[in-house]
Amino acid sequence: MTDIREPYPAFLASGPHGHGLILRSWDPESATDVNAWLRGYADPEFVRWNTPLRKVTDVAEARASLEARRADAAAGRAMAFCVTDAADGTVLGQVGVNMIDRVLSFARVGYWILPEARGRHVATRSLLLAARWAFTEVGLHRLELGHALGHDASCRIAERCGFPCEGVLRGAMWEAERRDAFRDVHLHARLATDPEPEWPPAPDRS
Repeated sequence: MTDIREPYPAFLASGPHGHGLILRSWDPESATDVNAWLRGYADPEFVRWNTPLRKVTDVAEARASLEARRADAAAGRAMAFCVTDAADGTVLGQVGVNMIDRVLSFARVGYWILPEARGRHVATRSLLLAARWAFTEVGLHRLELGHALGHDASCRIAERCGFPCEGVLRGAMWEAERRDAFRDVHLHARLATDPEPEWPPAPDRS
């Protein structure tokens, strides 16, 4: 069994690419990246379905948040990918492989997409790339994906990416914009031994 005290290698800044996207690390020194991170956290849809551990309400907090993500990547604990358009480099959103546990060989994945990039299957495409990276590059066995009960769009994305629902976790996340009340979570998961879904999906010939 892996020694939990073993230092893990840093993740590279360059990430997976495909499906018209390039995943790369976020840059705390980039005004474009800091602004995109701040807009992502301020987006009403993000606020509706997520309550981060630390609030991000201004440029300084956004930069500090990205610096923390960079430290996690350097320590091999997590990897937050900036999702960009492969054609022009436009920032589209974020997909992360978080809480990496090398001993139990699992991690948790999550994502958000900027409002102007929605409706183009960016979340689906980026999650497929991040999952492939986690299984092939990091060597993980299991990826978990949780979303607030009622977030039907996220549920569809998870299923589309090969993460079937495994059940409901009671009171497993904070209510929107609160830290004193909890809501249920839909738990999805995918194993390294599960087949990778085809993208784009094959036409239904039935």
